[in-house]
Amino acid sequence: MVANMIRTTRARMTLLMVDEAGMSTVEYAIGTVAAAAFGAILYAVVTGDSIVSALTNIISRALNTNV
Repeated sequence: MVANMIRTTRARMTLLMVDEAGMSTVEYAIGTVAAAAFGAILYAVVTGDSIVSALTNIISRALNTNV
């Protein structure tokens, strides 16, 4: 009984390792669109006024230290 379970498990694991099915074209397309959307959102956040002003303030404070 245990030997049969081991053989069955080994056969299933072999099938999983041999299976070379990857992402389909639709999955690649969805991944590409998601990556492009994330890039666009990141670009909008980084180039927004709040980020630019925050970075400017940080640099100004760093340069205007009174030691």
